[in-house]
Amino acid sequence: MAEVTRGKGLLTKDDTGLIIVDVQEGFRPVIDRFDEIVRNIAILTEGFAILGRPVIVTEQYPKGLGATVTEVEEHLAAFSETIEKLRFSGCGVPAFDQSVKRARCTKWVVCGVEAHVCVNQTVADLLERGFDVHVAQDAVSSRVRSNVDVAMAKMVAAGARATSTEMALFEMLEQAGTSEFKSISKLVR
Repeated sequence: MAEVTRGKGLLTKDDTGLIIVDVQEGFRPVIDRFDEIVRNIAILTEGFAILGRPVIVTEQYPKGLGATVTEVEEHLAAFSETIEKLRFSGCGVPAFDQSVKRARCTKWVVCGVEAHVCVNQTVADLLERGFDVHVAQDAVSSRVRSNVDVAMAKMVAAGARATSTEMALFEMLEQAGTSEFKSISKLVR
């Protein structure tokens, strides 16, 4: 059987990881569409667990902003890592950089808050390091919606790819009929 070549820009299961940026309790009352993005991040988290892919979670100053929200935390697999930070970008935080290196992924799906601050700076730094970065547009937000629009435009102009929760997961699946497909299909219904 001939090897199937994937289209340019598509995610592939074997080399893609998930980075969840600062989806913490302290942001709940101030982030636009918080419940909606948390629902999508939970789907991504559970989907990446089903696919056995690495998940890196950052928490910005958890002493003040609290831990990752329960709706996401409960779907984290044993092989996920949570990293505390004070820098806006995860890159440059030694534990984060080590986790990225250990994961051996060439592609990263990034989601979280705030789109125009920590997500934007993490994406820019990942791009600078040569990674193929896909930003789940339905899983990022900020306090003000216009900041999300500006952030998405800036990240895409810098070389990131816009994606969505379902798009990312189904690209990684590649085909129907597998047990992984059945499990992920149930998540997105």
